[in-house]
Amino acid sequence: MAISTRRLGPLLQHVLIWGVLIVLLAMQPTERLRGAPFVFVQAAMLALLAVVFYLNVRWAVPRLLYGRRIASYVGFLVAAVLSMLVLHRVLENSFTDLRRGPEPPYSAGQTSFPRPNAPRSHGPNRGFGPSRRMPLHRFGLFNPAIFITTLLALGLGTSVAAVQRGQREAEMRQALEQEKLATELSWLKAQINPHFFFNTLNNIYALTLIDGDRAREALHRLSRMMRYVLYETQTGTAPLSQELLFVRDYIDLMQLRLTDNVRVEYQTPEPLHDAPVAPMILLTFVENAFKHGVSTVTPSSIRIQIQQPTPHTLEADIYNTLFDERPTQLDANHGIGLVNTRRRLELLYPNRHTLTVTERTPTNEYHIHLTLTLLP
Repeated sequence: MAISTRRLGPLLQHVLIWGVLIVLLAMQPTERLRGAPFVFVQAAMLALLAVVFYLNVRWAVPRLLYGRRIASYVGFLVAAVLSMLVLHRVLENSFTDLRRGPEPPYSAGQTSFPRPNAPRSHGPNRGFGPSRRMPLHRFGLFNPAIFITTLLALGLGTSVAAVQRGQREAEMRQALEQEKLATELSWLKAQINPHFFFNTLNNIYALTLIDGDRAREALHRLSRMMRYVLYETQTGTAPLSQELLFVRDYIDLMQLRLTDNVRVEYQTPEPLHDAPVAPMILLTFVENAFKHGVSTVTPSSIRIQIQQPTPHTLEADIYNTLFDERPTQLDANHGIGLVNTRRRLELLYPNRHTLTVTERTPTNEYHIHLTLTLLP
């Protein structure tokens, strides 16, 4: 089974860390051990480093450092460094004594220890008899290589724990944002379901008394819209063609109750390059245009122009006539509002959208310009 990209990063991180620590231990200068004893001691120190490293990552940093127990965490660091130094000295002395071998027994007639000034052997076995002890490390208990390696392991462990904590918090924030988006989308669905749905049904009922064919076509459009809202928006994205068809159906159903004083234009790109888009991302602006840009007595117009300069760029321009007695912004008590729509765009398209609102153009219109960079 292939390793996922999410797990490959931490795995490579740990491989790099332990590669550096192994190299540092292997390059440690030594005056007392050679060959197999040296390898065994360094392997034992590597195992102890692993204990210190993961104890720091899994327990000390989360419980002590992030628990604001700074003094306890500093005590843990000091204890870890001293323990590594002491254990290294114990292991090194143990293998040195093994190399030296047991002291030869005294003869039966020997009643005293050799004289301090007795001559000592200068042959090849010099240093292995009872009269000669191996010299201690020139730094005594303090071994600079072990000290630096332990500090490096502790520092890297703290960094790894901090990075992991940051990743977990980022994932939690992302999950909360996605949950909020889902809630906002559900809110948006609930918004259009009661008012728009029942008003449209009333219009269709009246239309059945006048034109049965148009009434059946209107029912088909309403059914298609409800299916899009309830089922095709569950994945978080929808094909651009379906989103534009949803807007088309909404406009056609809204026109059932408009008079001839209202002129509505809807332009879509030709040819259309399909790409995933956030569902119902345009509805708020279109709904706003119909809510504030329509009059039953005064000539008015709504223009919705959708363009696609590139296959993954969407531009929407929405114009509606202004009336001085009506507010230009979205009603805060009906719909999710322009503020929430801006936030939804920031969450869904960070650094991939621009939204410009012109409250009054030279032609006395309210203009919204939206640009989205769609992912392939």
